[in-house]
Amino acid sequence: MSRKVKVRCVNTVKPNLFKIPFILSVFFCCVSVFGQDDVRKIEIRGTVTDVETGETLAGASVFVKGTSTGAVSDNHGRYVLHPEKGDSIICAAFVGYETMETVVSGTTSRTVDFRLTPNMQELDSVVVSARDRSANVTGVVMGVERMNIREIQRLPVLMGEVDVIKAIQLLPGVQSTAEGGSGFSVRGGSPDQNLILLDHTTVYNASHLLGFFSVFNNDVVSGLELFKGDLPLKYGGRLSSLLSVETKSDKPPHFRGTGGVGLISARLMLEGNAGERTSWLVGGRRSYADIFLAFAKEEELRHSSVYFYDMNAKISHRLSKKDKIELSGYYGKDMFSADIGKFDYGNAAASLMWRHTFSDKWFSRISLNTSKYGYGLGSSIEDMETHWDAGIVDFAFNADFDTRIGRLWNINYGISSTLHRFSPGHVSMSGYPDYEVRGSSALEHGIYLSNEQKLSEKFSVRYGLRWSIFQNVGKTVIFNYNDSHKVEDSTFYGGGVYNTYGRLEPRIGGVFLLDGSSSVKANYARNVQFIQLAENSSAGSPINIWFPASPNIRPQTVDMFSAGYFRNFANNSYETSAEVYYKNLTGVIDFAEHANLLLNQYLEGDVRVGTGRAYGMELMVKKNTGRLTGFVNYTLSRSERNIPEVNRGKTYPAPYDKTHAVNIAVNYEFSKKLNASATWIFASGMPTTYPTGRFEIDGEYFPIYSGRNEYRKPAYHRLDLSLTYIPKPDSKKRWKGEWNFSLYNAYGRKNPWLITYSQIKTTTPTADMVYLFRFVPSVTYNFKF
Repeated sequence: MSRKVKVRCVNTVKPNLFKIPFILSVFFCCVSVFGQDDVRKIEIRGTVTDVETGETLAGASVFVKGTSTGAVSDNHGRYVLHPEKGDSIICAAFVGYETMETVVSGTTSRTVDFRLTPNMQELDSVVVSARDRSANVTGVVMGVERMNIREIQRLPVLMGEVDVIKAIQLLPGVQSTAEGGSGFSVRGGSPDQNLILLDHTTVYNASHLLGFFSVFNNDVVSGLELFKGDLPLKYGGRLSSLLSVETKSDKPPHFRGTGGVGLISARLMLEGNAGERTSWLVGGRRSYADIFLAFAKEEELRHSSVYFYDMNAKISHRLSKKDKIELSGYYGKDMFSADIGKFDYGNAAASLMWRHTFSDKWFSRISLNTSKYGYGLGSSIEDMETHWDAGIVDFAFNADFDTRIGRLWNINYGISSTLHRFSPGHVSMSGYPDYEVRGSSALEHGIYLSNEQKLSEKFSVRYGLRWSIFQNVGKTVIFNYNDSHKVEDSTFYGGGVYNTYGRLEPRIGGVFLLDGSSSVKANYARNVQFIQLAENSSAGSPINIWFPASPNIRPQTVDMFSAGYFRNFANNSYETSAEVYYKNLTGVIDFAEHANLLLNQYLEGDVRVGTGRAYGMELMVKKNTGRLTGFVNYTLSRSERNIPEVNRGKTYPAPYDKTHAVNIAVNYEFSKKLNASATWIFASGMPTTYPTGRFEIDGEYFPIYSGRNEYRKPAYHRLDLSLTYIPKPDSKKRWKGEWNFSLYNAYGRKNPWLITYSQIKTTTPTADMVYLFRFVPSVTYNFKF
């Protein structure tokens, strides 16, 4: 078929840069009239750190004893407090640490730093909340979860490997997308709607071994934050959530190491100092299931290989009291090979960050980041060599600033810019010409300004605006489609910017304290997403491809409203919360029936666009203290799509819609030597499309399918158990070890992973369920020195 080719020169779109400052100025001025500085108060600021490791403690509670005045430390452990002039007792508290008090006298502002001592007995009983015990009531932000790695390590594990992703899948509103997998859905969204960061660098595929492990090595991770929709304004580009994982960055007291040896993998992390100003860290993991394949009876298995490895490295150097630079890197790879071919995929990420303190009220963080994800498939059959590769590469610049002006203004502002390079696929085959789906490039920019202020002793607000800009750039060919999604012609672009989208993202939230132990909160957030994943399997696959918004595909947008009631009991020993949310989505992307998503240069012609909505309720009860700790949460939710050209225009459940979900986690400390934990998970079955009949043509049978996602898979439920034994908990020796025994899926539930169908001439269609795990025991020896 011949195609008409149009060549045209497209001028760069220049958005009006003067509109945004004007809008922001009006926005902030309108709110500022509600607050006044109180001259009777002074300002106390400082940092909260771990006395042993020097690590900053994000989410620590700092408060004036005997009053309702308090604050929560930020991601860098910094806090700001405004007590009355005169004598005050300032306390710092954090889950798993001894509470520290200090007396502050006088009428002038000052700096007070806290170095907290770990409480080993309390650490053993912590389960899931790394926030201070009152932050769920007093904090402005809703739907945020912070976890310390020490808490995650107490949960039951799969195959002996502690997993950050498996831990957050226990939180309300967060669902696993497949058995044992590292993909997750937040409030009904798809996995590609989650922004995953490792040291502020994007990770496009967070899985090892097809999802049974994640890319995060728990020995090098210091903690994480998960935002379920109401993202900080410095971040954009995703609809559903932000998962930010930080590696250790503070100066250790001496050379030391941690590690572990399990049934199928081992890990080791070393860290130390190079002089008084420089610290370093290096860590690595490798699975070794492939070693045992060499002893298999079947010859095919003896020539097969399945393993993964990854490495983390970080150098931190303090140039002065006001300047610190950090260089971090990650590289990971998964390898699968057999006689006929091989398959590999992996991530690489690096960041260079400069932190600068202009004054005790003005901070900056400037970074350069790069990220790469790619996969390759190769085969060799009868001298026919074939290779297929695809991926995505990012180069990013970020500049963020924090400024505090009195009690009224706590301003965050900054800019970001990212270059995306998309490589949908390239195939080379010996004796044949190469086949390549033309790649593309895009620029994604962001400018933001936000403020958090306390308008009264009971009422605090956080508000701001982000301006996101997305530009398609470079030399490429764009196919033009008619109303039937058939190619009419194409347009060749010779370079430069040929398409621009600009979107405003306002976000606002507030908290009203009913009393010292309860509050109500509400917020609104608009998020925009410019790149998305082409996938046709809810189980996820490493060979799915990312593709950008373009002249044919507009950005996706969500407007989310949420509200909640939060109450603590018994001096914050018990936390309870009830949250409701509603999400309205536009520009939602799905694909035509039986669309070919791989190596398809006409992929945009198979895209179908519509609207969606998601709503739900999340209930949580958590016990923080005592020998018995844990939580119970329940989520009731619904996620739907309406796309005119899919499912005959009828509304249908989104791929990750789960009506009911229950998570229970319990941890019991028998003694300093022995600790036991258990988790139980229940979730409604995921939507699916079943064949409901068949028809025959010339002796061949073809299925007739139901409506899109009209049926559901069987419900999912699972019990996991874990026992940790520490032989010498009070040992003064540098070498300390512990044994962890875990049992995944303790009662052997056959949870569906894949359902296949067969068509036989003499019978009706049959369905076969494939499950992965029944009983999976594991033993791991963890050590540190």
